[in-house]
Amino acid sequence: MHVALIGIGAMGSLFAARLHASCDLVMCGDWPAQVEAVRRTGLTLIDQRNHATQHQVRIADDVSEVGRVDLAIILVKSHKTEQAAALAEQILLSDGLVLTLQNGLGHAEKIAAVVAPVRVILGSTAHGAMLVQPGVVRHAGVGLTHIARPDSWTPGFDRLLQLFEHAQIEIAVVDDVRSVLWSKLVINAGINPLSALLRVTNGYLAEDSHARQLMMQAAEEAAQVARAQNIPLDYADAGQRALEVARATSNNHSSMLQDVLRGVPTEIEAITGALVACGEKLNVPTPVNALLLRLMRAGAEKIEIAEVQQLLR
Repeated sequence: MHVALIGIGAMGSLFAARLHASCDLVMCGDWPAQVEAVRRTGLTLIDQRNHATQHQVRIADDVSEVGRVDLAIILVKSHKTEQAAALAEQILLSDGLVLTLQNGLGHAEKIAAVVAPVRVILGSTAHGAMLVQPGVVRHAGVGLTHIARPDSWTPGFDRLLQLFEHAQIEIAVVDDVRSVLWSKLVINAGINPLSALLRVTNGYLAEDSHARQLMMQAAEEAAQVARAQNIPLDYADAGQRALEVARATSNNHSSMLQDVLRGVPTEIEAITGALVACGEKLNVPTPVNALLLRLMRAGAEKIEIAEVQQLLR
């Protein structure tokens, strides 16, 4: 199976390292430092036992180097979704599929505007990853990957499932993927913006009483928006679940914090922005999330090198 993994950050690197031995895979992205590192020394994956393995993965920064593929997996940040969809459309075979495992809302619709909707598969993964440096990724959390049951179960979809099974990535096909997406979004809304604003690990949000209260309130507001749409969540108490996740991932830097530290755009609009907009349409108040959104927009994505060095000591 010929696979293009579009997105070469932490999550793209994690899935590339896990999948490449089971298919003909090429990573696609335009981050020069990552492209150079992977070409020079390969991709290093550090597992949760701190064991490092080397993976010789092909990487391309130009469409001419990619070739035609059966499957395009999109793991770019939300602001690059349209660009990734355009690349997928260029490289897909006539019966090829696109799988998006991105954070936030609205990605499948953006991709379907470029690629035929019947070829787009929406998914969500509970795996976590942290990019240690270009070419080195840490598997920060193991979880289940959910994908939506397609309207038409094709041979290409069967091959996708077989690929993940062969790579020992646990996958579940679900009828209501919205429940999975919102269950993750609610927790992300509680943890990600606050950790990025405070420049702290997830564990700090559980330990500090003020941060803990804000995190739990943000998660509960998000859950109210889901409930207003009759979307069931995987838990009864969103605030408590956010607290449990923060404790279980106490040493992790959230993906939004990682983006801030790298000085690149965050996914605040696809997560908190989409959530607040949805709340406004449904007349569900989200004051804590609205404040976090405004603070992030006001300049939280700017950070001095001295701050990075201090945080990483």
